[in-house]
Amino acid sequence: MTVEAPIAPALPYGRLIPVIVHFDDLDALGLLHNARYPLLVERAWTELWNGHGVRFDGDWHAAGDACNAVRELRISYEAPVTSPGVYAVHLWLDRLGTTGLTYGFRFCSADGTRTYAEGARVLVRLDAGTLRPTPWTDGFRAVGRELLRPTD
Repeated sequence: MTVEAPIAPALPYGRLIPVIVHFDDLDALGLLHNARYPLLVERAWTELWNGHGVRFDGDWHAAGDACNAVRELRISYEAPVTSPGVYAVHLWLDRLGTTGLTYGFRFCSADGTRTYAEGARVLVRLDAGTLRPTPWTDGFRAVGRELLRPTD
């Protein structure tokens, strides 16, 4: 589902993807449950790549670059999300290797100005037949380079 977010200030790197927090995403204290943050980040990441034709439709052999697995996830919670509504996930790449990548993220307000959580995730592209690491395609790498966070 595509969500329209308020106009966000221009980001110096990466993309801001709108996400929706629903009432049932909140825990008994009325806070966004800690396990929902990675789920919402994953949905934003999936939306970003679906927009570039990278998707999983049930066939791992046809999935190409969508055939990947999480190797590592790190997240820190900065401020509580206390209500349902439209938020955003700021996504970027910190590293684009031959078979793996590290992407950074911020779970933030819809306009990108307030950070609620931030972290990084390491993905490895897999060969569907062997489940061993295999290189990203040239097309994926071209889009990935556009998402790289400047190092200076």
